[in-house]
Amino acid sequence: MLDGKIVILQVIGGLSMGGAESRIMDILRRLDRNRFHYDFLLNEPPGFYEEEAERLGCRIFRTVGFKLVNRPQYEKQMREFFAAHPEIDIVQAHSTNTAALYLPIAKKAGIAVTMAHARSAGVEPGMKGWLKKRLRRHLAKKTDYCLSCSTEAGYAVFGEEAMRAGKVRLIPNAVNVDAYAPTTSHVAEGRTLREKTGLEKQFVVGHVGRFHYAKNHMFLLKIFLELRRIRSDAMLLLVGEGELREEVEKAAEEMGLRRNVIFAGRQADPAPWYQAMDVLVFPSHYEGLPGTVVEAQASALPCLISDAITKDVQVTELVKALSLKESEKSWAEQAVALAERFPRAERSAKLQYADQLREKGFDVNRQVHMLEEMYTEVLDRK
Repeated sequence: MLDGKIVILQVIGGLSMGGAESRIMDILRRLDRNRFHYDFLLNEPPGFYEEEAERLGCRIFRTVGFKLVNRPQYEKQMREFFAAHPEIDIVQAHSTNTAALYLPIAKKAGIAVTMAHARSAGVEPGMKGWLKKRLRRHLAKKTDYCLSCSTEAGYAVFGEEAMRAGKVRLIPNAVNVDAYAPTTSHVAEGRTLREKTGLEKQFVVGHVGRFHYAKNHMFLLKIFLELRRIRSDAMLLLVGEGELREEVEKAAEEMGLRRNVIFAGRQADPAPWYQAMDVLVFPSHYEGLPGTVVEAQASALPCLISDAITKDVQVTELVKALSLKESEKSWAEQAVALAERFPRAERSAKLQYADQLREKGFDVNRQVHMLEEMYTEVLDRK
């Protein structure tokens, strides 16, 4: 403990504006910091949320990133770190690819409780993805508790045996539902944003997410090319940053779409951007449980998603899933049909979708209390 508070160490790559990072920060902002204390162990350069995390009292620690060739150095640094911090009560590992290495080290150092938290249901293709799967194959046996954002992520990270045995606790990625609900003021913000970006009279196809293989931006561009044949007034609005942004920009140029695609970059508050969209198209190769689709539903925005994404996220009638094997034309047609079924002009004050998300456990204001109870309960068992 630290000053009488339960100390939970969050192990994650970095504190950029990614989905998992945003969800953790949502919890941190609402955590009873008189009773609970979050710290972070990272291996990436300083990210968007670090300054805020430190303002909220968190300590930021860093270690080297794991590479196959530096395993001895990595494990040595982890042993030294946990030996130096006996005040840590719980380790919550979001970096599950290497958690099977560092959680046993933490346990041996005297950490009371270890948790592995599955955040993704897939890996990138090739040797890197194969290595990640191999590293985590026995993770369920090397942690005290298994947590997962979705059923699919649970199977992918912990395996069928652990899932069927009921060893995995599902904790959906929750958001601040009130921040996205289509109140009159929120809808007005979206309308203003459309005016400022020259989209006032356009049909806006949106996507919010980092430029990464998982998000499948290249297929999204092909869908949009077909969609332009149906709606000549269509514009593609891409919110986010990432290592593949330049590649996607180049592809848009080569496809003759550059003038029809807006690269909006990273946005600290995506709520007005959802209100500016007519439909969200989200053709991911894989996800854990995408917070983007939860936020969009709270915003009353129709969402066309790939059927590779967990069904756990299909909370409201706004979501339709389509196979990635379907043609780009079929995706384009379905996107237009979905937008026509749930027109943006009728979105204002449609708060029933936000209510449905709350009922299903997707509201962070309720989830934080559940997590506080869980932290207390698992420590009491020790």
